[in-house]
Amino acid sequence: MNNKVGMGTEHPGVIPDKKYFKIGEVCEITGLKQHVVRYWESEFKKLIRPQRASSKQRLYRRVDVENILRIKKLLKDDGFTIPGAKKFLSREKGQEKVTTPVKKTDDQKSFLAGLKSELVAVQKMLESD
Repeated sequence: MNNKVGMGTEHPGVIPDKKYFKIGEVCEITGLKQHVVRYWESEFKKLIRPQRASSKQRLYRRVDVENILRIKKLLKDDGFTIPGAKKFLSREKGQEKVTTPVKKTDDQKSFLAGLKSELVAVQKMLESD
């Protein structure tokens, strides 16, 4: 690996402030090999969609790099299989669509008010010591 300044080699996982990344830069940022990135691209087509330059070279957007890092965490750190990671990410995406602000009911409001008063009482006890 060559050590180009500002390409994320100093801090793996840190994405430089750029619009597009070549596959070699993505590999430096993620710590993955090019064939792995290309394979994941074929497996996670909805999440990793690089643009193509006129030279047919892949140009990954920031969101692509972020998704590759998420996939890497699921597969390498969390022990997911590829099908398991796909299922997890599709569920997560489905939850994002459903997530809307929910109006609190009176029961929730009274519970939270009681909880707050208990926490304030604990805080006062701790401050008086």
